[in-house]
Amino acid sequence: MKAELVNPFLEAAALVFRQMLQLELIRGKTTIKKSPAPGHEVAIVIGITGEVTGTVVYSMNMDTVRRIVQKLMPGISVPEVEKEYKDVVGELGNMITGNALNVFLKNDKDLDVTVPRVVDSRKQTLSMHENLTLGLNLYSPFGLVEVNISMDPQA
Repeated sequence: MKAELVNPFLEAAALVFRQMLQLELIRGKTTIKKSPAPGHEVAIVIGITGEVTGTVVYSMNMDTVRRIVQKLMPGISVPEVEKEYKDVVGELGNMITGNALNVFLKNDKDLDVTVPRVVDSRKQTLSMHENLTLGLNLYSPFGLVEVNISMDPQA
């Protein structure tokens, strides 16, 4: 998988975490997987269309999600976090996606992305197609963010 297709999503995630949460993301290990299926409870799923098609999935455990929500909404109670987390995580997904799309546009890549979908595996099942996937771990003081990227060039 070409770096020009992967890096915009990683750069966008790092930028959003830095600007919105004042957190640096540190890149960890990279793995090859059979599917972009998330490894943690809460996932942001983004579809890619255009010159390439595919899926990008950001996932994190609920503890990481709680910390993010509490940082962005100071004073929020734990029961309120359970009600609001999907909206907050979805908005992070929108920001990451928008920033990644800007990088693609600057690089003359004709790509479009779907509206990010937030899925909580504790409450619903997410089935993903099998396709060669690049998995990357991004570490922050709030916890791990797993990024799974699966893309195919259009024929």
